[in-house]
Amino acid sequence: MEAAESRPSTGQASEVSWQNVPTQTITAGGVNFAYRELGKQNGGTPVVFLVHLAAVLDNWDPRVMDGIAAKQHVIAFDNRGIGASSGTPSNSMEQMADDAVAFIKAMGLQQVDLLGFSMGGMVAQEIALKEPQLVRKMVLAGTGPAGGEGISSVAWVTFYDMLRGFLTGQDAKQFLFFTRTPTGIEAGKAFLERLKERTQDRDKDITVSAFMAQLRALHAWGNKTPADLSAIKQPVLVVNGDDDRMVPTPNSRDLSRRLPNSQLIIYPDAGHGGLFQFHAEFVHSTLEFLSR
Repeated sequence: MEAAESRPSTGQASEVSWQNVPTQTITAGGVNFAYRELGKQNGGTPVVFLVHLAAVLDNWDPRVMDGIAAKQHVIAFDNRGIGASSGTPSNSMEQMADDAVAFIKAMGLQQVDLLGFSMGGMVAQEIALKEPQLVRKMVLAGTGPAGGEGISSVAWVTFYDMLRGFLTGQDAKQFLFFTRTPTGIEAGKAFLERLKERTQDRDKDITVSAFMAQLRALHAWGNKTPADLSAIKQPVLVVNGDDDRMVPTPNSRDLSRRLPNSQLIIYPDAGHGGLFQFHAEFVHSTLEFLSR
């Protein structure tokens, strides 16, 4: 596969963070994939981040990205038709997995660790089933298996909380990602402020058509026949909050039971965005898991 890439100078590595790391592009299969890369000087197996519904590069928490990039080589990208990446958006997890594999191979990577959040965790499972030799370890946060409890209802929950956000003048993620307790509300506000830290070279927002394609993919995933996850032999860290509205927490427990080499972390008084609410703990656990 031919790969044409554009890599602007990033200056001194010590000065680069998620707030200012340049957005680069690489071409694979006729798609120009937008991506950002941190911590390459750390070497080792790169950690490829797979993002959630409706998200682009700027939806990753800077504390998580910088925290993991302090010790690991971190790569995040926009899949086909999302953000600054070209092409028509995929409307199935299987297609998204194929696109992610095309990107990973175009980057010249022989093996990667996958960190998938929500929809990204579903894509990660597909990658591990399709191309097991490509995956060393996985971190699956706020996600669930094919056919999992409540996953086919994600669209309804999302639209309901988007309406709640509109009526109260708040970002829908405050409702979708965090509990409505005082602790959860404050954690949500802090997270949303962190997402604003990058002011230059921000990514393009997702389009309505791409968002609808992703909702179709989630609905199909929720109605899909469950896969045999015992085929995934790689070590997996499964993480969630104890009160996930989007992908109900029992899915994380189910994933951990069905994956033969997994460990489970459930954060208290936390929702779908538990990895962002408990970002320091999440970074510590992830780095410890990846370094084993």
